[in-house]
Amino acid sequence: MNRQTGLITLVAIACLSACNTARDDMQRKDIQLITVAPGHFHAALVQKSMYPEVDSVVNVYAPDGPELNSYLALINQYNTRADQPTRWDEVVYKGADFLEKMLEERKGNVVVLAGNNQHKIDYITRSIDAGLNVLADKPMVINAEGFSKLEGTFAKAAEKDVLLYDIMTERYEINTMLQKALSQVPDFFGKLETGSAANPAITKESVHHFFKEVSGKPLVRPAWFYDTQQQGEGLVDVTTHLVDLVQWESFPDQIINHKQDIQLVSAKRWATAVSPAQFERSTGLKAVPAFLSGSVDDNGDLAVFANGEINYTLKGIHAKVSVIWNFEAPQGTGDTHYSIMRGQYANLIIRQGEEEQYKPVLYVESTGARDAQTFDAALAKAIDQLSGSYKGLKFEPTTDGRYRISVDPSLVTSHEEHFAQVTGKYLEFLQSGMMPDWEVPNMIAKYYLTTKALEEAETVVSP
Repeated sequence: MNRQTGLITLVAIACLSACNTARDDMQRKDIQLITVAPGHFHAALVQKSMYPEVDSVVNVYAPDGPELNSYLALINQYNTRADQPTRWDEVVYKGADFLEKMLEERKGNVVVLAGNNQHKIDYITRSIDAGLNVLADKPMVINAEGFSKLEGTFAKAAEKDVLLYDIMTERYEINTMLQKALSQVPDFFGKLETGSAANPAITKESVHHFFKEVSGKPLVRPAWFYDTQQQGEGLVDVTTHLVDLVQWESFPDQIINHKQDIQLVSAKRWATAVSPAQFERSTGLKAVPAFLSGSVDDNGDLAVFANGEINYTLKGIHAKVSVIWNFEAPQGTGDTHYSIMRGQYANLIIRQGEEEQYKPVLYVESTGARDAQTFDAALAKAIDQLSGSYKGLKFEPTTDGRYRISVDPSLVTSHEEHFAQVTGKYLEFLQSGMMPDWEVPNMIAKYYLTTKALEEAETVVSP
């Protein structure tokens, strides 16, 4: 080999080495996800988008079966879509010992959990004990026993210097964000009313459906989703979001002490009847499994305690949250949300009914404490004050004397898109090594209330 050829060879080797290093750097990022037992489609929605700081290789540990297959099918759908396809590389371990295998191999540093809620707190606890960060779908716990474990797990997370966080997607719905923002403009909103049990200062109501579409395809529910011992009752499931929003909007960036700041006034629960045909349509199963037999009535319908209502006070402010589950939404509709914050001068109301074409819309109305001219001027000033943060923010009168608030369509994101937003926020926490000081105590407060409400409701005879 002559001198020139040798030089070319050395340059080529150096280039190859540099290229391999660059490729390794691109492939091996600071954050590596581990998905454990993805029994709920929310696990896949975390991966509907790519994140610059997250490794494309995701190690999955789960029992073999339809739940794992459904998760992988969604990931494949995202990887193969025409518009902005993802590039996830799923490395899957299947087996009954999936959790032990994950803890043994530790092929990542962030555990993603979205599945059977009965086992979730144990998966969380084991992961935190092993020094792994955890991003968990709601609810983290579904009963008082689980809450006791959760308190200790947050303490262990602090000791291990890892971050435990739940996926609160509703904080990223634009109308909720605007409701919060306007309530924090005292010259317009005034003080938050104290309210009463009969007329709370804050009310949040949510209607959901067992049968729905996700990413354009019918959602197949696992049979255990209908078992409240595994999924959790309505009081401890979706109400987690509503309780979180009450805290987040009413007392932003403030620590809530669950032993001092929360007083449960009342709680109740009731069942939704799911017919055998509906159960088959939702799960694909022709018969109700034995573990659900105790919830089947004389007509063969399955009674699912998915509905509930909680009345309570938070730092002296009366609030009410309620959730209802129907089997399927009417054609052209979907899950709905209603919310009101009552202030000294203005009420902030989110509606999502037929008039809104089943899309959430924020309205403001005067309480009558000011004359119309003063109220209108205060609203215009508040909108101007917030317009720098919300593109296209404006208000327009409605025929019933209210004002409709709107923003540029680019700020309106879907429920599925909210998963990327909340995951992005969690990644910011991971990179900084800390969360705001109010996040952990407020998560504890939230689950204290939902699990305590369930205990209370179980002592009340249901209608």
